[in-house]
Amino acid sequence: MSTLHQSDIIPFKADSSLKSPSVHTAKEDSSLRGFINLKKIVIKVGTRVLTKGGCLEESQIKNISDQIKWLVGKGIKVILVSSGAIGAGMGILGFKKKRDLLPFQQGLAAVGQNELMNKYSRFLRPNLTAQILLTREDLNQRQRYLNVHSSISTLWQWNVVPIVNENDSVSTEEIKFGDNDQLAALVANLISADLLLILSDVDGLYSFNGKVVPAVEKITPAIEKMAFKEKGSLTQGGMASKIQAAKIATESGIPTVIASGRERKIIEKIINGEEKGTLFLSCQKRLKARKRWIGFSSLPRGSVIIDEGAKEALIKKGKSLLSSGIIEVNGKFKIGDVVRILNEDKKELGRGLINYSSEEVREIKGLKSNQIEGKLGYKDYEEVIHRDNLYCRAGEESE
Repeated sequence: MSTLHQSDIIPFKADSSLKSPSVHTAKEDSSLRGFINLKKIVIKVGTRVLTKGGCLEESQIKNISDQIKWLVGKGIKVILVSSGAIGAGMGILGFKKKRDLLPFQQGLAAVGQNELMNKYSRFLRPNLTAQILLTREDLNQRQRYLNVHSSISTLWQWNVVPIVNENDSVSTEEIKFGDNDQLAALVANLISADLLLILSDVDGLYSFNGKVVPAVEKITPAIEKMAFKEKGSLTQGGMASKIQAAKIATESGIPTVIASGRERKIIEKIINGEEKGTLFLSCQKRLKARKRWIGFSSLPRGSVIIDEGAKEALIKKGKSLLSSGIIEVNGKFKIGDVVRILNEDKKELGRGLINYSSEEVREIKGLKSNQIEGKLGYKDYEEVIHRDNLYCRAGEESE
């Protein structure tokens, strides 16, 4: 069973009893809080921040909008990922409870999205707003992914605030993001944000003693167990979903803060370095854009299981994946698909763009590169996955 270590949590007040090198004093933490060079930020606002009694709460939308205008005034590029469309639809149509039926939710979203955008457009003036509705496939397919990036960049050039939501009215269970927490993390990856800010109706991640955890250096299984899934009548995900979103962002090199969106000027306080919410530190250098897409936005089509020697080459030495290190192939995939790379215990080590089809990899697994042509009659690539097209999970080096 995973044990929560003190080194996973960073207190803000100095404590001489804490000797772990991962623990920071209050003075050291002042360099962690405060985003002096912040240029791009993704802000996710949850349904419970925006609604009350099943209806949109205008004062809260104005509260969030005023803070976004403050950011824009400082020259910071903002993307808002806003929930609330289903809640808005329920209020307009007079429904008290949300049903789990997908067509019911899609209808509510279609009715509520227009109302939600109208309110943001009104309260964000004189700034212009633009609505971007995404499905999972928009970020899965590489060209569509790049098109979304280009659209956002163009809107920013025009000083427009993009407001992103999942296209609930057409999304199916098979192509849903799951919730807007994950969508926000993937959008943060897409635009290489300097910060992901998740605003909820709670003050942050609570520890087992009921206190807010000020900062987390690494999201371990023990940290994940602190999260709880608390589904409300209007919401899709609870704290567990937010932790997973933070994991996506921090493994890509993007720090994340979870805080209460109901506190006045919470965004300004966080940007200025006040000890609000829970800060999740980025756990590595910023990943290149292509590897962020491979590691998080693309949907894998199959998997390959590799031996310890191949794992050592990939994780420790940063090498490409060769056919000689593959011991098993699962699923069906074609050249150019993203596949999962697993160790012999079936734990995911990373993902990569495959150079051979699943049928071809089954033929050449275990063979040396100079034996591929003899087996297939041709050899298009030396590597099954080139290191430039390979993403390895953060933290594997130490395991």
